[in-house]
Amino acid sequence: MVSATEAPPVVPPRAGSVDPGPAPTELARAPAPADGSRRAPVPLVVASLGVAALFASPLAYLVWRNTALGSELVDAVSSPETLVPLGRSVVLAVAVSVSAAVVGTLLAWCVVRTDLPGRCLWRVLAPLPLVIPSYVGATAFLAALAPGGLVEPFLAPFGLRRMPELSGFWGAWLVLTAFTYPYVYLPTAARLAALPPSLEESARLLGRPPRQVFRTVVLPQARGAVWAGTLLVFLYTISDFGAVELMRYGTLTREIFANKLAPSASLPLALVLGGLALVVVALERRANRRALTPGTLRTRAVLRVPLGRWRWAAFAAVVAVLAVALVVPLGVLAYWAARGLASAGSGTVELSTDLGALAGPALNTMGVSLVAAVAAVVLVLPLAFYTTRHRSALGGVANALVVAGFALPGLVVALALVFWTLGAEPLGALYQTIPLLVFAYVVHFGAQAMRAGQVAVGAVPTRLDDAARVLGAGPGRRLRTVDAPLMLPGLAAGGGLVLLSTMKELPATLLLAPPNFDTLATRLWSANESSYFAQVGLAGLVLVGLSALLTWALVLRRQEHL
Repeated sequence: MVSATEAPPVVPPRAGSVDPGPAPTELARAPAPADGSRRAPVPLVVASLGVAALFASPLAYLVWRNTALGSELVDAVSSPETLVPLGRSVVLAVAVSVSAAVVGTLLAWCVVRTDLPGRCLWRVLAPLPLVIPSYVGATAFLAALAPGGLVEPFLAPFGLRRMPELSGFWGAWLVLTAFTYPYVYLPTAARLAALPPSLEESARLLGRPPRQVFRTVVLPQARGAVWAGTLLVFLYTISDFGAVELMRYGTLTREIFANKLAPSASLPLALVLGGLALVVVALERRANRRALTPGTLRTRAVLRVPLGRWRWAAFAAVVAVLAVALVVPLGVLAYWAARGLASAGSGTVELSTDLGALAGPALNTMGVSLVAAVAAVVLVLPLAFYTTRHRSALGGVANALVVAGFALPGLVVALALVFWTLGAEPLGALYQTIPLLVFAYVVHFGAQAMRAGQVAVGAVPTRLDDAARVLGAGPGRRLRTVDAPLMLPGLAAGGGLVLLSTMKELPATLLLAPPNFDTLATRLWSANESSYFAQVGLAGLVLVGLSALLTWALVLRRQEHL
C-alpha cells in the first residue's frame, strides 16, 4: 500500500503501451516552496506576461472604446436596461452551475469509482453533450418537449395530455445544464481516476461507511476539479447566446446581440460581462487559496465501490441524464434528417442529401479546431507553470485576464478583433484569415486549456523535478523526461475541451472566417435560419459523430484505467 505522502517508484511504461499517468483536471495551484527562495525564471515571467497581454487585448480594446463614451458610460452601466439583464444572467449562471456540478460530479463518481453496469459505454457517452451547440440543442428541445412537440403523443397514454411550456428561465436552465455538465464531469472523472486507493482503504479499515468515505475522503480531494469545471460552466452560461435567445430569456448576451450595430449600447454591456468575469475569477481564487491539493501519483487501478442495492437505481439515473442530454437532441436530429431524406425529390422539402457536400465543412471544422486546440495548450503552458509553481499577485492577474476571455461572448471577441484589425492599417491584412480566426478561438476558449494545464502541472510531484535537478538535468530535459509524460493526459483533456468548443463556435466563425470557408457550425446556422430542419439534422449528426471520434482519440483513450 502506497500512501499519498510516500514517493512511489517511477516505472517506465512498457514498449508500445500508453502511459496514462495521472489524469487530473481539477483547479490546482501548487504552493510556493516553504522557504520562499525559489523565484520564477525571468524567461518564464516574460513569456507568461506576453500570453496574458494577448488574451487581454479584446478586453483592453473594450476599455479603450468605452472611455470615449465619458459620462454616457456611467449612465449606460447603471441603467435598468443593463442591471436587469445582468441580474438574469447571474441568476441563470448560478442555477446552471449548481445543477451541472451535482450532475457532473455524481456521474463521474458512478462511472469511475463504482461497479455501475455499462461503465465503459457511459464513459464514452457522458462527455458527448458538450459537442452539441446550445442553439441546436435548444431547437431540438423545443421540437421535442414543448407543447405539441414530438414527445407529447407518446406521453398521452400515460395521462399527460399537454407538455408544460418550455421557455424563459426554466427552459434555458434545462438546456444549458444538459449541455454543460461535461465541463464538470471531465475534470472530475480524471481527478477521481488519479486518486490513490490507499486513502479510501485506510478509511474503510477505520470503520467508515462508503457514504462517509465519499464525503470525507474522496470529495475533498476532488473539490478542486469540481470547482474548476463549475467555474467554466458559470462563464459559459453568462456568455451563451443561442439557448437564451431561443428560450426568450433576456440576459446580457441577448441585449448585446440586439444592439450589435450600436457600439454605444453594446460595448458597455460587453464591458460589464468582462468585469463580471474578473470578479468571479477573483472570488474563486480566494476560495481556493486554502484548499490546495497536492499532486498524487496513482500506481495501480482505482478502487471500485460496490453500489449494492443502489446499483440499478444509479443505472436508471445515468440513463435518465443521458436520455435528456443525448437521446432527445440526437433523436430530433435523426428524425429531421430521415424525414428530409424520405421527402427528397418530392418538391416539399429543400434538402441537400449529398453527404459529400458536408465533407469540406467537416474537414475545415476538424482542421481549424485541432490547430486552435494545440495552439491554446502550447500558448498557456508557460502561464500554467508560472501560476502553479510560483504563486504571485502578478500571476494571479495574468490568470484572471486569460479566464476573462472565456466570459466574453464569441460575438464580442470577434467584433473587437474586426474593429481592431480594420482600424490599424498594418493589421488589416489579417482580417478574415485563418490565423486571426484561430487567435479568436484561442482567446475565447484558452481558459479551458489554462485550467487543465494548471492542474496537470500541479499534479506532477515537485520531488520528482527536484530529484532530476539534483542529478544535473536542465529545464528542457526535465520538461521532456519528467513533466511532459505526467502532464500529457491532463493537457490532452484541456485541448479536447478547446477542440470541442471550437467545433461548435459560431459568431467568431461567421465574422472572421475567410470567404467560402464553411464549417459545420455555419452550415447548421444557415439551415436553422432558413428552417431547413432536414439539413440541420444531417449536419448536426455529422458534427456529433466527428466530435465523438475526436473526443475518444484525444481524451477518453488516454484514460485507459477508468
